[in-house]
Order: sequence, then structure tokens, then C-alpha cells
Amino acid sequence: MIAYPDTSFLCALYRTQDNSDRAVAYRDAMAEPLHVTRLLLWEFRQSARFQAFRHSKNRDVGYPLRESERMIEKIGKHVSLGIVKIVDCDLVSILVTGEQISKTRTVTGGHRSFDILHIATAVELGAKEFLSFDANQIQLAGAEGLVVPRILA
Repeated sequence: MIAYPDTSFLCALYRTQDNSDRAVAYRDAMAEPLHVTRLLLWEFRQSARFQAFRHSKNRDVGYPLRESERMIEKIGKHVSLGIVKIVDCDLVSILVTGEQISKTRTVTGGHRSFDILHIATAVELGAKEFLSFDANQIQLAGAEGLVVPRILA
């Protein structure tokens, strides 16, 4: 595995936003399927559902339930087609690595739990690149020896 994404990258792939063209261009140039874990897929689906909840309370935020369901359905179809590949991971190892990252970086960098877990997953899976549009997560990835491709940064 060369690259591992975070939720911001998946959202750019499955919902049109400012950075979608860059995400699609990167994915289309990949020589292998986009690798994800069940943990990442869970967070992506949860995020889409949460945006639908937010939208149901205030139409100026989030997005409609139909959009959330479309995103979840599309990534599921891509898994079925092999465009996205679910890879197994050792959750205990990810938590141990995540704890070390948290201990060394959170107090000075203000990193969120799932951001740390995504970086720890990339490290544990042996990824060389980290795919993200989140500035703070990009900084954390670099500190942990991962490269964010120029097309994304």
C-alpha cells in the first residue's frame, strides 16, 4: 500500500466540494484500488449521517438525507466493484500507535481522536502517503513521516 486516505479525502470523492477535482484526479491516477479500513468507512458513513442530522435541524448547514444516503451507497458500490478495497488492520496496534502519537503531539498540536487514529492506521499499514485536505491532519501526517501528495496540499 502506498497511500491511505482520511475522511476529508473520501468526502471530496463522494460529495462535490471545492477540492473534489483534486481528489478525483489523484484517485484516477492511482495504480491500485483506494485502500480503506472498516474504521475509516464507519467514520465516513457516520459523518454523512451526522451532516443529514445537522441539516434536518438547520437547512443552512450539513446536507439533506438523500445526499448522505447517496454518498454511502456510492462508496459501497465502489467497494463492490474493487475501486475501493477494505484492508484488515490490527486495532490494538493502531490504538497503541495512536496513544504514542497522542502523547507526543496532541498537547502542542491540538489533534482530534479520529485524526490520530487515521494517522496511526496509515503508519501501521505501512503507507507512504496520506491523503487529506485537513490542514492540521496534514501537519500531523508530516510529523509522523507520511507525505501528503502536492496535488492535495
